[in-house]
Amino acid sequence: MLTFIIPKRRMKLNIKILLFFMISHFAFGQSKMRPLNELVNKNEDAINLIMAWKSRAKNKVQILANDSLKSSEALFNTQISTRSPMGAIIFHTGGILIDDGWMRIYGSGSEKLNRNLPTWNKGKTFQNFGDRAGHLIIADDAVGGFFLLNGGDLGNDIGKIYYLSPDNNEYEQLDLTYTEFINFCFSGNIDAFYKDLRWKDWEDDLKKLSANEAFIFYPYLWTKEGKDINKVQINKASVEEIYTLRTQKL
Repeated sequence: MLTFIIPKRRMKLNIKILLFFMISHFAFGQSKMRPLNELVNKNEDAINLIMAWKSRAKNKVQILANDSLKSSEALFNTQISTRSPMGAIIFHTGGILIDDGWMRIYGSGSEKLNRNLPTWNKGKTFQNFGDRAGHLIIADDAVGGFFLLNGGDLGNDIGKIYYLSPDNNEYEQLDLTYTEFINFCFSGNIDAFYKDLRWKDWEDDLKKLSANEAFIFYPYLWTKEGKDINKVQINKASVEEIYTLRTQKL
């Protein structure tokens, strides 16, 4: 059992972690793009590990169906082997929804979750496929928060996950690797993590929200006037609009 202390929320996330880590460097910095057949590892495909986690998950996990052509293109553009959980999720899934879409993990995209990991990051964290990414946006949530995998421009802790929370205009280090983050999404205490970001009728409101949208709050939750989430106006907007708004405020 490992304990992760998340800054600002002052809480502990106790989750069982299998010691299986993805390669910590990002393949976007490679001078030559590897062909697809070198990225698909049939003998040690991490999708088996992910499905084992799903079978034991404590949270609701929905794995979205993928389009094989889009998945192949997405994996090639990401240049990550399916031996890693990230590569497996990109190649085998259209993405993963946690707790009815409260959290959304990027895969190769689908109608329900239109954010394809490499395409979504293109123009945001790197300019062209093959460029080195200083970080990658790997997931988001229903309250307009974004999870980022550090490639070096968020700190020296390469391979760790950061969270851009809607109630704090700073990147919060979660002390989780990508693999540990996926495991937390499947079986961690999500209610405790989002304790201050859920309001009285959030479950009813979530049913009316698609995974391509997120809630937006006014006054903004990071302002003095927006500190009480039960007293702010709650609307919804596309995730693209919210990301643009959030990054403009940084």
